[in-house]
Amino acid sequence: MSTATVDTTSTTADTPAGRRSTPAPPGSGAAAALPRPHRLLLALGRGARRSAAVVLFLLLWELGPQYLLDPARKVFLPPLHVVLQAWWGLVEDGQLQQHLTASLARSVTGFGVAVVAGVALGLVVAWYDGLRELLTPLLELFRNTAALALLPVFVLLLGIGETSKVSIVAYASFFPVLLNTIAGVRTVDPLLVRAARSLGLNSLQLFQKVVLPSAVPTIFTGIRMAGTASILVLIAAEMVGAKAGLGYLIVNAQSSFQIPDMYAGILTVSLFGLVVNTVLVRVEQRFSRWRVAASGR
Repeated sequence: MSTATVDTTSTTADTPAGRRSTPAPPGSGAAAALPRPHRLLLALGRGARRSAAVVLFLLLWELGPQYLLDPARKVFLPPLHVVLQAWWGLVEDGQLQQHLTASLARSVTGFGVAVVAGVALGLVVAWYDGLRELLTPLLELFRNTAALALLPVFVLLLGIGETSKVSIVAYASFFPVLLNTIAGVRTVDPLLVRAARSLGLNSLQLFQKVVLPSAVPTIFTGIRMAGTASILVLIAAEMVGAKAGLGYLIVNAQSSFQIPDMYAGILTVSLFGLVVNTVLVRVEQRFSRWRVAASGR
């Protein structure tokens, strides 16, 4: 009886239908089974659908000022090709690189300080209930105070140099990171915590192996919000008082009535923000690989 069972099992395991199914690697499935030309066409179709709205917007920008606006207003909204020509002129002169480098240095410095401080303090506040109850009212007060409303305070206390600009960027980026870190730690599944404790993990191991990995997606949501806030606040700060930076480029071009240069600066800010968000999404995916692997099992 036992011999027959063993033989049946081994026969079933040797047949293709009886082999154990293994997790499908990313990209496998019906699309991966298609020939390469078909996969390429599918990829091109997905790319076309995703970029359709952007293409339509750019066409509207190019054709709208020429055919929908009266001549008096065309000066204030030049077609896209005029803006691109002005953008390339700024690149050839080296002005765009100079302003972009200044803005990038300020944004990265303030953003980096905010991420380190926000994640560290958020983990501590979320882990200790007493500290969270003590600091929550103060954090809510500052969270609801617009960063730009405090810009004059930063300028008065720190001057109009680099310190005030980096500080206002760090302040604006700090609270999204802090609050999302606290939320990420506080919303960890209690069943995971109980299971980890039942396996004998101490508090430090529980924090490293369960709490922190589970909170990574929420933390990176705050980091992405902070990246956007750092750019917006920095541009506004550079418009108030600066000698270089994308914000200075935009407001200086507007005051000099160089309208195409102004739109070129605005377009550069949009591309800058898009690149920052893309980089943060890639970093988040790298830190969340374990979730993809777990979901594919």
